[in-house]
This record gives sequence, C-alpha cells and structure tokens, in this order.
Amino acid sequence: MARPHIVVRNLTMAYGERIIQKDLDFTIERGDIFIIMGGSGCGKSTLLRHLIGLIRPARGQILYGDTDFWAAEPRARMEILRQIGVLYQSGALWSSMTLAENVGLPLGEYTDLKGDEIAALASLKLALVGLRGFEDYYPFEISGGMQKRAGLARAIAMDPEILFFDEPSAGLDPISAKRLDDLIVELRDSLGATVVIVTHELPSIMAIGTNSVFLDAESKTMIAHGPPKKLLESPPDPKVKEFLTRGGTL
Repeated sequence: MARPHIVVRNLTMAYGERIIQKDLDFTIERGDIFIIMGGSGCGKSTLLRHLIGLIRPARGQILYGDTDFWAAEPRARMEILRQIGVLYQSGALWSSMTLAENVGLPLGEYTDLKGDEIAALASLKLALVGLRGFEDYYPFEISGGMQKRAGLARAIAMDPEILFFDEPSAGLDPISAKRLDDLIVELRDSLGATVVIVTHELPSIMAIGTNSVFLDAESKTMIAHGPPKKLLESPPDPKVKEFLTRGGTL
C-alpha cells in the first residue's frame, strides 16, 4: 500500500497580491518519481521552492509525513530539510572548488566526519553518478552533462529521503538527457528515495514519471493529477492533451 511522503493541501502561492497558483491539492507517495509539469510561467519552479522551504505559502499546508512544515518548530523544519537533496537547473556548483570539494561541502557543514572520511564519501557519491576519477576536476573542466551529474552527487551526499530536481535535462542533448533519466531511476531505487522533478521535457515525463500534477497558467490552479501515461490516454482537459502530445493527436 502506497504511503504519502508529501501532502499538499489547499495551497495558494502568491507574490504580494499576485496569485501564482491556488487551491493545489495533491499527494506525493513514497518512492514516486513525481512530475510537476505545465506550460511556461505557470509556477512550476515556484511550487518547488515552496516544497523545499524557500517560500512560505500564502495559504494552505505542506506536510512531510504527519508534520506540517510551516507550522512546525524551526528545529523540526531543519530535520526535514536535512532529509532533502536538491539539484538546481544550472547544477549550482562552486567554480572555485573541485568536484570532490563541492560534493563534500554539505558533509562538512552538517556532519562530524573528518576530512579523509568526507573525501572518501565524496569519491563514492561521484562514482555512483559515473564520475569516478574526476574528484580533482573543476566544474569548468567538464561538460554540461557531467556538471549535472556532479550536482546530483552533491544532492545525494547526505543520503536524502527526497530528491528535488529543477529542469534537470535543460541544456542537455537527447542522449545525455536519457542517461540522466536512467541515473535518476537507479538512484531512486538504490537510495529508496522519493523524487520530485520540475520539467517540460516530454520524453523524460513519459519515460520515468510515476505520478504528476499539471499546473495551468490561465486558471492559476491544477487541472490534472495522476500518472502521466494515464493522463495521455485519457486527458482530463484539452490543455493537458495539447501539452502531452505537443499539439498533435493521441
């Protein structure tokens, strides 16, 4: 039986008086590869920032298990955040640090591990994403796809329960994007993690998405929720059909 990992209830996102999305209600189950999708400007990345605690909702709840994140004490919120890994669209690597130093940064900040232990773990995480032997390289010395994988190694440094990705395939060629998709699935399985992905890349959505929510910029609310393949078979709204078929036919 599926177990909820994140529950969003009656969520409204706003910047001042400007509503971005309203009345969002959906559940992310443990082990999901959950896709946040929709057209440009609908608030996908804004929703991700709400989920990882960067922006407080205008209204509603975000629950991790039984804990209401924004109603919890600061210490409880910090415990939740330590269970989260994030891969930003750009990779967000420190250019002045080697890949090993980038990956080891959260380990140095949030654990009592010694330098040699951090170095060993950083090497292990890099190996998990196919970057064994690249510990001493700087971000500018490797390709964009490798930078994404290095960012992913840092995201899994603390063995998180939940991984968040913001447009992970942006800027990658189709082959690199497919390899990253495969890696995401492998890490989900090996870590036993839940994965949440903001993306508009249709091949990725269909290849690895197990559940999803579709945000609509015009109505400023969600107009679909469910496995992407089922939404493709039976689109609940013409906008969903157009998005998932890129304007073609089913």
